[in-house]
Amino acid sequence: MAFEGVIKEGVRGFHREEIERIYRDRFIGGNLVELLWKGEDTFRRIFDAVKSAKKSICLEFYIYRNDDTGREMAGILKAKAREGVKVYVLYDHFGSFGTPRKFWKDLRSAGVNVGASYVFKIDSPFKYVHRDHRKLIIIDGEAAFTGGLNMANEYSGFHIRHKKGWRDTGVLIRGPVAAYLLETFRKAWRLWGKGEMAIGAAAVKPHGPLSVMPVFAGFGKGRRKLRRLLYYSINHAEESILITTAYFSPSWRMLETIESAARRGVKVKLLLPGNSDVPAAKYAAMASYERLLRAGVEIYHYFGQVLHAKNYVFDRGWSIVGSANLDFQSLRWNDEGNVGILDEEFAGMLAEVFNEDLKLSDRVTPEQWSKRPFQMKIKEKFFSLFRTRL
Repeated sequence: MAFEGVIKEGVRGFHREEIERIYRDRFIGGNLVELLWKGEDTFRRIFDAVKSAKKSICLEFYIYRNDDTGREMAGILKAKAREGVKVYVLYDHFGSFGTPRKFWKDLRSAGVNVGASYVFKIDSPFKYVHRDHRKLIIIDGEAAFTGGLNMANEYSGFHIRHKKGWRDTGVLIRGPVAAYLLETFRKAWRLWGKGEMAIGAAAVKPHGPLSVMPVFAGFGKGRRKLRRLLYYSINHAEESILITTAYFSPSWRMLETIESAARRGVKVKLLLPGNSDVPAAKYAAMASYERLLRAGVEIYHYFGQVLHAKNYVFDRGWSIVGSANLDFQSLRWNDEGNVGILDEEFAGMLAEVFNEDLKLSDRVTPEQWSKRPFQMKIKEKFFSLFRTRL
């Protein structure tokens, strides 16, 4: 779903200068954005884009598996490296723990540069709670993919017999923002002790009219900026808030902020997994349903594929898409990769996707929720005790 839009000074309650002031960074103009939200089509677009690389390919993933999807991408990366393209892969040590060393060794043997982030160290075991949760591909410094997808079969879908891939959202961006993200990747590569990259800085000409704000959070300062941006966005919404998130265990302050928005008349809709890959996280989320429903928040359970998307739409004008869930792990511990777009047409497209998802969802009503089984209430209370670590 390709998209060309025109940045405006503001839409409804949101203004470009104010967002830049709150997040302490700027929008980057001259981009063409493609919204990706169908698993098989998304991966085909990603694979095709990587195959088109002429100079460099940089990948940063939380999960990179040694399965059909991971091996197909590995085959492409090896072939490009043999052609002389500079290829770099950075994976999270915990997220890709099950991927065998031989897989990485084979990539290195083909000329691919491989590194791991947040490697476990016996002298600092508690730092292992942090994750590099970003999903990022940069091609020639001119095109970039980011979103919620990992490099694995459950996300691609077209390798899973008789099943569809998980429901996720991403964007493929062409333009100057890709050069910015290349520098973001370069910093991460250097941070994890991999030295300097043999890729020069990219000077990218405009590809389209859309401005994009990179919202890439790392370490305490970056995570505080991300939280500040989310609080600002919720507090300044005047009409509607559409939240799609795979994992929902927000702080009490975040819950109060969402409740306050609903009570002042903003139509708040929250789309969560009906079937989660982490049941404990689902029950922890349910512990907050009663107070949210009482405030007037609409809650929906998605029963299509497993819901793994993370996107936020405020007043159908200001949108955030990427890897950050509305939970403690994303907002307190992880390095996350997102983009913000202030444009009514793009936000309208995300809202249309949200409404399509609602067709495969069941609304949780206060009456229904009050009659849930006692065993469920016990699970909610138990797992909510661990909500800061789910």
